[in-house]
Amino acid sequence: MKQKQDTQEKICTFYTGDYHFEMISLPYIHQKIEEEKEIVILTEEDLETSMKDFLERTNLKETKKEKILNLNWSNKTEEKIEKIRNQVKDQKPLTIFIKGKEPYIRKTNQEIIKQIPKDNEIKIIDCYEMEEVAERMDEIMEQYDKILKTAGEKEIEKI
Repeated sequence: MKQKQDTQEKICTFYTGDYHFEMISLPYIHQKIEEEKEIVILTEEDLETSMKDFLERTNLKETKKEKILNLNWSNKTEEKIEKIRNQVKDQKPLTIFIKGKEPYIRKTNQEIIKQIPKDNEIKIIDCYEMEEVAERMDEIMEQYDKILKTAGEKEIEKI
């Protein structure tokens, strides 16, 4: 298992499709919004339509749905990395989801790490497509502190 670096925490999750990713991440995102934490969603593919469809099927209040949709589920990575730069300048705690194929996750992480001073409170949640990494899931999990499931964050050694 990877050791936590200062206040930066690495978390992973695995999904089988966009709706599955949304189902896993929604309870966690909802909790962070309730705690008034900053969240950035970096995604290789645009998720605006699928997230909107997914939220229509939930029993969340409209105001909560709006807050979740306002996170910007588009695939405009460069624009969002600029938002991250501004957040870290303000020393605000930040949770960053990175969803996509493994090369996208790796490249995006490298770009983000350049922007973040070691003393910022940052959680990076790398979201892997299960089909792409199925044979290497154990190897991938060794690089992380925790795994995100629908029930929340879990220490990897407890899985």
